[in-house]
Amino acid sequence: MKIHHGLVTCALLAFAGIAGAQSNADRVAVVNGQIITQQELQKAAEAELKSLETRRLQNESSLAQDKQQALAKALEALVAEKLIQAEAAKEKKTKEQLLEAEVESNVETPSDAEVEAFYDANKDRIPIPKAQALPQVKQYLVERSRAQFREMLISRLKKEYGFKSYLEPLRAQIATVGFPSRGPADAKVTIVEFSDFECPYCGGLFPTLKQVEKNYAQQVRIVYRQFPLANIHPHAQKAAEASLCANEQQKFWEFHDSMFSNQSELSVADLKQRAVDLKLEAQAFNQCLDSGRQAASIQADIQEGARNGVTGTPAIFINGRLLSGNQPYSEIKEIIDDELQRNGGK
Repeated sequence: MKIHHGLVTCALLAFAGIAGAQSNADRVAVVNGQIITQQELQKAAEAELKSLETRRLQNESSLAQDKQQALAKALEALVAEKLIQAEAAKEKKTKEQLLEAEVESNVETPSDAEVEAFYDANKDRIPIPKAQALPQVKQYLVERSRAQFREMLISRLKKEYGFKSYLEPLRAQIATVGFPSRGPADAKVTIVEFSDFECPYCGGLFPTLKQVEKNYAQQVRIVYRQFPLANIHPHAQKAAEASLCANEQQKFWEFHDSMFSNQSELSVADLKQRAVDLKLEAQAFNQCLDSGRQAASIQADIQEGARNGVTGTPAIFINGRLLSGNQPYSEIKEIIDDELQRNGGK
């Protein structure tokens, strides 16, 4: 069988054309005769693209949280209105008369000395001159008092008339298997903490979570996930890696507690000395830390945190319910107790 040379030539030219088209499609620029490819561009922009992806995930999660908060706020307002109407009818009063008796008559008007004291305690957070701020501070204290008495009224009426919410809190689904944890595996409440070993607010939360562990020893399990803010905390990334290197030797929590107990010593040299002090196998620890092999795991934690609404540290999820910042024990306890009640009691 003979193949015409013209057909062969045409076929070769066609293949060359396809290859050339693919090459042209891959290039994003030519400078001094050199092609810059799409792959090169992606690699050059990798860090910023990761940051943008993190922000996208955070924005999506933030929108979901805002929607849930709007529903919860609207439900609370509907419940309050129905309770007040029921109580007013029972007392043979108008709604306004009931609120006057139960709320307005009890509202406390602060003295000038109390207003001054509040301003002095919070002046660093008040961006306007004192003379301009004092009337606003006084009004704020009046409104705070009004809100407290109204909340007391609604709380009492909920107990008297009965109230149960079936609106489920927004819950994030966060992986816990394979990550450092302490507490019973079958605990009714799991707290997942996204944290940064150099973050002062995380250091502030550390004793609070210790108190949670002590007071809910059989009901709460705590899982640690990494979220180093390397752009503002220069030692946070390596400290996170060091904790996972310690985890390879089953010493994560010893290393964790040691770092949060002394956040001023987090340089690489400090981390290596800490490994010695905690009786880790130093050569294996140092090789792990120097290799950076835990960096990918940390990045995966950051992405999962961002996807679920973590924008800073500390951030904790109590059975998937997000609390951001260095929250007081009372706030954490309230959600733990609510979760225990939802799960059939303590």
